[in-house]
Amino acid sequence: MLFTDRFEKRTAMQVKIEALLNEIEQLKATTAEDVEAIRIKYLSKKGIISSLMDEFRSVPAEQKREVGMKMNALKQAASERLQVLREQFAQNGAAEGMTDLSRTAYPVALGSRHPLSIVREEICDIFKRLGFTIAEGPEVEDDWHVFSSLNFAEDHPARDMQDTFFIQHDPQVVLRTHTSSVQTRVMENSEPPIRIICPGRVYRNEAISYRAHCFFHQVEALYIDREVSFADLKQALLFFAREMFGTETKIRLRPSYFPFTEPSAEMDISCNICGGEGCPFCKQTGWVEILGCGMVDPNVLENCGIDSKEYSGYALGMGIERITNLKYQVKDLRMFSENDLRFLEQFRPAH
Repeated sequence: MLFTDRFEKRTAMQVKIEALLNEIEQLKATTAEDVEAIRIKYLSKKGIISSLMDEFRSVPAEQKREVGMKMNALKQAASERLQVLREQFAQNGAAEGMTDLSRTAYPVALGSRHPLSIVREEICDIFKRLGFTIAEGPEVEDDWHVFSSLNFAEDHPARDMQDTFFIQHDPQVVLRTHTSSVQTRVMENSEPPIRIICPGRVYRNEAISYRAHCFFHQVEALYIDREVSFADLKQALLFFAREMFGTETKIRLRPSYFPFTEPSAEMDISCNICGGEGCPFCKQTGWVEILGCGMVDPNVLENCGIDSKEYSGYALGMGIERITNLKYQVKDLRMFSENDLRFLEQFRPAH
């Protein structure tokens, strides 16, 4: 009778294990909740397989080895099947565009390029199509490259402390006030023809307001070669204006003065807001100033070791903030350096 009871108990447990093996092999899941429910049902501390371990304690000692092997095989089969279901669900979910459950719960927002970087790249791209290459130089400069080589007189107002930041009270070391210093370095170390564009940050000791800042960004261009004329400059300016602001854009040049160019001019474009009809943005004139330009002064060429009798050239310079204001109608320069996400997110690409 005792032998019969033990045989029936062993047989019943083996039958249960075999039934569970068949059941586990047929398991399917279509959602993450299904996968988790299967894990809880079979492999959790209170699951079916754990309860079988409690029954295993009553198995006779001479049968524990055989039943124990079947129990381990059952647990292994359940774990492997659960892993297969997880992988299938992950693949199906990715194929159907479902949420990746392994990702963080916090939204990951993509950033955008700064508006000044966008406009700077656009300006450089336009001049690259004219054959210009990018040249860069140091922001901490000496007096020669920033002023003296560019024909600034000793008593020129730009040398005054109110305009220029000096380093360690040394009048010969300054933060560059314009990227023209890059032009002088290139002219000193290169043989014509020279065709460069110089983007960069510059510094001036000015009160910060909606229309001025102690640092801003410029792009300057320089072309030196034989027989370069003002007509070449005008054509380059017209090409730039129409590429940047539209094919209907008009330009006009007004006489001006810069120490490093002669003759010099300020360039205006027809207002891109009102089309030249007159509006508050252009102060009802129909024109907006965007840059200064002129033919390189012969003294500057000679200072940089270039024969002014053989070569001539033109130079032009513009503030990137100014062009960005015109392009996006940003009325406060301080917005460009405050890192306000509400402002910067407006320039995120639509795609």
